Amino acid sequence: MALTRLTQQDMTESEQRELKTRLDRARIAHGRPLTNSETNHVKKEYIDKLMVEREAAAKKARQVKKQKAYKPDAESTFSWSANTPTRGRR
Repeated sequence: MALTRLTQQDMTESEQRELKTRLDRARIAHGRPLTNSETNHVKKEYIDKLMVEREAAAKKARQVKKQKAYKPDAESTFSWSANTPTRGRR
């Protein structure tokens, strides 16, 4: 199940701030303004990391939901009286 690629609009405020921080750190490390290619490379790496984290969180949520799902008691037998109305059909 392939997820669609995240965009900056899809990110939360804190994720957007982290992206800007990473871009600033890369700019400082290079000692000059970043080229478009370098900027896109930093963004792509961060978005890939975010997508992996979100997929892991979604997978864990699905597992928890599956564990909490209603499971009928396998030991009990089927009871007709519990599933039919007491007054009969009208």
